[in-house]
Amino acid sequence: METTTPTRATTGEFKPGAGFGTLFKLLRRVRSWAGNAFLAAYAVATLYPLIWLFISSFKSNQDFFGKPFALPSTWQFENYAKAWKVAGIGTALGNSVIVTFLSLALTLLAGTLAAYILSRLSFRLKGLVMALFVLGMLIPIHSTLVPLFIMMKKIGILDTYAALILPYTAFELPVAIFVVAAYLTSVPKEVEEAAMIDGNGYWGIFFRVIFPLSVPAMATVAILAFLRFWNDFAFALVFINKQALKTLPLSLAVFSDGFGTDYSLTMAAMSIAVIPTVVIYLVFQEQIMKGMVAGAVKG
Repeated sequence: METTTPTRATTGEFKPGAGFGTLFKLLRRVRSWAGNAFLAAYAVATLYPLIWLFISSFKSNQDFFGKPFALPSTWQFENYAKAWKVAGIGTALGNSVIVTFLSLALTLLAGTLAAYILSRLSFRLKGLVMALFVLGMLIPIHSTLVPLFIMMKKIGILDTYAALILPYTAFELPVAIFVVAAYLTSVPKEVEEAAMIDGNGYWGIFFRVIFPLSVPAMATVAILAFLRFWNDFAFALVFINKQALKTLPLSLAVFSDGFGTDYSLTMAAMSIAVIPTVVIYLVFQEQIMKGMVAGAVKG
């Protein structure tokens, strides 16, 4: 009959490293909890202004000034209907959608095409072209309002969609080019060579290979450009005078005059205006993160 020799494990004797292992596990858990608590606090701090905006949109002016951080005494759901009617938000929303998405389409198409040329092809004066785009990023946008106004007046495009679409596209192109060009450096050139062997020319390679592969970078450009176009006030104020062509930021100014501001209707109108931005970001957030990470690694 075999006999077993007692060990420290079977006899329950203390192992010198056991206490340290338990301590390290406890420290890891504490660190994980602390990290999660910090992220939760940061999320609350980030989301609170948006939550406060929506809560304030249901308040009366008395509640807004008397209890700015409390829930409404009476929920004023009619604020949205009044804001929509008084500011003509329906028309302004349609104008903002037209201007924003046409500007986005031109920016993405022209920016991706230019990025493909600058990142893949070699030609004379390439460095000068890149320097010009860098210079375009350094020019303060609002310093060009007066010369642009004079130029548009001479060519007769004031009070048209083109008065906003063309400047928006021009000022966003440098950012689009550099983001997409940085992303394209991660695409192997063998992909283009294979497409060329299949009989594609430069246009075929661009539209069938490069353009689809650039979707993550274009999503990053799109959300940045969307925020700029959708929220722009200065260009729309200077270049648009027709009521029928005014965009959403201009319609929000209706509730403020030289004597006071109707904050209850302003908050309701701002809540309507911010919803498309939140939706666009939630839809494209995965692509946006991919494009930003790729650009950071390769740029």
